[in-house]
Amino acid sequence: MQLLPGLYQVGSSLSGLTSDQVAGPFDDCNVYALDLVSEIVLIDCGNGDSWPEIERNMRMWSLDSSRISTVLLTHPHYDHANAAHLLKARNVQIIAHSYTADALRTGDERCCGFLYHRSFVPVEADCMVEDGDTLTFGTITVQCLHLPGHTLGCTAFLVSWNDNRVLFSGDVIGTLGYGHFGWSGSIDFDRKAYLQSLRRLAKLDFDVMLPGHGLCSFKNPRARVETSLNEALMQWRY
Repeated sequence: MQLLPGLYQVGSSLSGLTSDQVAGPFDDCNVYALDLVSEIVLIDCGNGDSWPEIERNMRMWSLDSSRISTVLLTHPHYDHANAAHLLKARNVQIIAHSYTADALRTGDERCCGFLYHRSFVPVEADCMVEDGDTLTFGTITVQCLHLPGHTLGCTAFLVSWNDNRVLFSGDVIGTLGYGHFGWSGSIDFDRKAYLQSLRRLAKLDFDVMLPGHGLCSFKNPRARVETSLNEALMQWRY
């Protein structure tokens, strides 16, 4: 479905776009596509099994999957990144934070295949980023924000799109809905780092927040972050 001109959500079990809502609403993440005309950039790529559905959804919006040049991975969890090996085989560039890239390379427990009773397919990232790095695709610039906690490699991507500052927040915010934050069961979950990431995110200026699961926020997304920060402080206060 189109969220903004040229920006689409093409995957998500929670939204009913891919996989099975009844069997597992978190089986597949929100997958976003930025159509730059000359190329398509994805943010996350799903669990792999859903890739044919993602391509079907893209075709409904006249998005040719052969134009996909790059996938930006927010973190290495199975539901967000297991399709990366399929894209790598098509010469799509895989970009991730250096910590996430290490997890992708090994396919170890940090990728959480065990949560789905599946084995993560290891894949080598083509480009590793750090906090504050910028990437350029055509006429757009993407800022990389390292926001550890849900995993130690969690990265959000901030881009100016259609006169909006759009934040792809991954699972830092919004795995259930308003006021929620990412699953705390990851083997490298760190609540102290997570609180610092939420504090940082609450001070960031952006207009639209597109999370890794669940609801997108087109109105006052910082208030949603502040609500999540408040909830985290109440649950995790030392």
